[in-house]
Amino acid sequence: MGTCRHFATIACAFLRARGIPSRARCGFGTCFLPGRGLDHWITEYWNADERRWVRVDTEHLGHDYVERPDDLAPGEFLTGGEAWIQYREGLIDPHLFGVPGTDHAWGPAEISGNAVRDLAALCKREMLPWDEWGRMTDAYENRTGPDYDRLIDTVAETCAEAEPTALARLFSRAELLVPRQMID
Repeated sequence: MGTCRHFATIACAFLRARGIPSRARCGFGTCFLPGRGLDHWITEYWNADERRWVRVDTEHLGHDYVERPDDLAPGEFLTGGEAWIQYREGLIDPHLFGVPGTDHAWGPAEISGNAVRDLAALCKREMLPWDEWGRMTDAYENRTGPDYDRLIDTVAETCAEAEPTALARLFSRAELLVPRQMID
């Protein structure tokens, strides 16, 4: 038994071993409970024939949460950045996005945390779902402000574009980079 992150990263390892570009994505499953976004990780792989990234919920391939867990439809999963953009545009209630079974891990801070975790994953640092670094703890304790929101805006936009050089440049910023002691 493992977490959704385990399923996503193991699937990436198998796909990469077969020469198929893949990546783990951190965000929210929107298909488990109507109107809610639940903390979740999925796998994306590059379908060269269709020239697109295909989203797969590897943990739930045998379940019926969605019609096609092997090719998630738009909106069935939102990356942290996608959820952040929707929150900032007033399209979602951030307090309906978080970690099931907790009272504290809901809202804008959880969305911003998953946006940063998704950035790390896109840079091949697939951290644990509960890992915190940089200003994430301050966000969870409501000690950040507009400057941090603007930083997460940049994270969300950069992850959406997924251009490797831009991702690496952003991820190298001290407030976003995973500390060495967390990866050694």
